[in-house]
Amino acid sequence: MHIIDRRLNPGGKSFANRQRFLRRARAQVRRAVRESSSQRSIKDAGKGGEVSIPAGGVHEPTLRRSSQGGTRDYVLPGNKKYIEGDTIARPEGGAGSGNRATDSGEGEDEFRFALTDEEYLDLYLEDLELPDLAKRQIAGATSVQWRQAGYSTSGPPSRISVPRTLRHSMSRRIALKRPKADEIVAMREEIERLEREGGHFDELVTLRARLEEQLARTKRIPYIDPVDVRYRRLESTPKPIAKAVMFCLMDVSGSMNEHMKDLAKRFYSLLYLFLNRRYEHVDVVFIRHTHEASEVDEQTFFYSRETGGTVVSTALFKMQEIVRDRYPVDQWNIYAAQASDGDNTSSDNSVVLAQLRDVILPICQYYAYVEVGMDDEEDHPGAGEPSTNLWRAYRRIGDGEPFAMRKVKHRRDIYPVFRELFARRPEGVSAEGA
Repeated sequence: MHIIDRRLNPGGKSFANRQRFLRRARAQVRRAVRESSSQRSIKDAGKGGEVSIPAGGVHEPTLRRSSQGGTRDYVLPGNKKYIEGDTIARPEGGAGSGNRATDSGEGEDEFRFALTDEEYLDLYLEDLELPDLAKRQIAGATSVQWRQAGYSTSGPPSRISVPRTLRHSMSRRIALKRPKADEIVAMREEIERLEREGGHFDELVTLRARLEEQLARTKRIPYIDPVDVRYRRLESTPKPIAKAVMFCLMDVSGSMNEHMKDLAKRFYSLLYLFLNRRYEHVDVVFIRHTHEASEVDEQTFFYSRETGGTVVSTALFKMQEIVRDRYPVDQWNIYAAQASDGDNTSSDNSVVLAQLRDVILPICQYYAYVEVGMDDEEDHPGAGEPSTNLWRAYRRIGDGEPFAMRKVKHRRDIYPVFRELFARRPEGVSAEGA
């Protein structure tokens, strides 16, 4: 995003001060964009619009006289009421400037920014990435990268190589023995000296003939000839592409009420926006599950009203089946994000844990689990953990696994949790744990 300061250049403000103002405004806009996520509907999550920032956050620092210390005894011109030494009472309602208070409760921030969809998403999804995106291949790649591959004698003017052209020019001039400029100057100075002295007729004739010959040779051998010009040559090579697939596993069973489903859909809408915005070669596979799991399209995933019992392992088995059929592990980076209320059939928890440990995590680059709950839901006393059986089962997964789990209960928590799970991290740092 580019913020343009269209104010007149205030007196005494340096360029560095104005740049600091723009950087400070950008941070305020970024914060306003991220805070607006909890107020937007799912369909408007990636759209631009106006955002407001507090006027106090973009004030520029100024130098003022200190209110403490020093002696300032003076009477302002035009005063007819006070004399030196009088104490002026504080005005009612407080001192200083600003808008008067009203009982309407409405107002408008001093600074408002209108953002396009592109600018909004750039700020909204800044510093996010898929962890450990490593497996790359060339087969089937649609993009290429250009690299310099020597020089050619033809090409567009923008690719002229000045150093290489001058090098060829110098080689040609040396080979053809083109007279140097300082040699011509020296011969002319010698002729002038002999003319001033007089009596050197034969020597002058010889020098003048030689000078004419050298000047003629200079014209025949130009400083830069078209044969000297060289152009940088570029050639295209296939660019290895990291292909990835993201599996979105969502629980839509009867235990998931409308609030929980809304939280899960908001999380997946952010994930979908993030993948489409940041990556060109990422497949998204949507899997919904009750007591049965099925692969669905985007419309069905977000808007279908299907419900039923809860067997979480069916979603993991469906994911394993799709990976085996369509996404070879040696060629694809595999990711998964699961959203559930944590309710599962008791007999299925051991199956889920075994399937996750033995099959899913060994082939995954990263697995994120988000458990949705209600605002008034209390955590398990003592341990401070949610009391759902699926959460307790997932807590038994070892620390070294590419696995992270978080809990959300309110729509305002979706974006912070999403950033925790997919924030760009230094190499070797993961988002494991609760």
